[in-house]
Amino acid sequence: MTLGTLLAVTTATASAQDAAASFPDKPVRIVVGFPSGQAIDGVARFFAQKLGEELKQPIYVDNRAGASGIIAHEHVKNAQPDGYTLLITSGATMAINPALFKKLSYDPIKDFTPVILTNTTPMFLAVNASTPIHSFQEMVAYAKARPGKLAYGSGGSGLTQHIAMEMLKKAADIDLLHVPYKGSPAMVTDLIGGQVQFAFDTSTSILPHAANGRVKLLGVTSLARSAAAPNVPTLAEQGLPGFEALTWAGLVTPAHTPPAIVEKINAAMNRVLKAPATATYLAGIGATPAGGTTADFDQFIRKELARWGKAVKDSGAQVD
Repeated sequence: MTLGTLLAVTTATASAQDAAASFPDKPVRIVVGFPSGQAIDGVARFFAQKLGEELKQPIYVDNRAGASGIIAHEHVKNAQPDGYTLLITSGATMAINPALFKKLSYDPIKDFTPVILTNTTPMFLAVNASTPIHSFQEMVAYAKARPGKLAYGSGGSGLTQHIAMEMLKKAADIDLLHVPYKGSPAMVTDLIGGQVQFAFDTSTSILPHAANGRVKLLGVTSLARSAAAPNVPTLAEQGLPGFEALTWAGLVTPAHTPPAIVEKINAAMNRVLKAPATATYLAGIGATPAGGTTADFDQFIRKELARWGKAVKDSGAQVD
């Protein structure tokens, strides 16, 4: 190594260390790939406030909705890798999209640096309140009597809601049409209105409507009943043994973000996730806090890619 090269490397290392030491010295943003009002948007806004308190800088949410979260992931992929742009990602966009879309403009492993897994959440199987269905078994019988004539909604092609319902269709041997929407709020509106008959959604989106009698809940996708709705049986206990489909959220940065900055955000988020206020908030939306190291999240993403890749293949779902 020449003296000039050594000096350049030393200078770059010192600059990176200085940047990490002073990070953050301006506002940070969390990009969300879905519209305001969707479950992951609410989670992002909660974490933005709490993480901002830990880092002593404002953190704001930047909604860039569309194309099943792809627009937001493309945007963050191309952002400066300086720690000031975070992306709240999910199983749908990081683990399902790569298997579902023939051409995807981002690579979940190469284009992003994992920061932390924030939380996991089950989904609830909901049905329009005007149907004569009150249990999962009744749903199966109702659908078998009307093959191809009933529809389910999702917040978009490739979301966990979509692939989970395809898994359920295969497991229960029923034929339902898929109607994708631009986000859960629009889908839930049509579920209530009867334009679609069924849907999977998280507790934040669906439990208030169930409480008001606008929809009925038939099951939950976790292996154990949810504390948010303990009277709702699991699908596993209703004839689908082992059926599990959890949503999750986590923070990533663009690839090549300095490790010291990533570790600083990780440490701050771990403190947020261990706080009583976070436990209370997440319990209220039926979620469980996660946390851990950046390496933990990297391994989690790789396992989810394998798991949901198989689910997509088995379901036969494909988006051009």
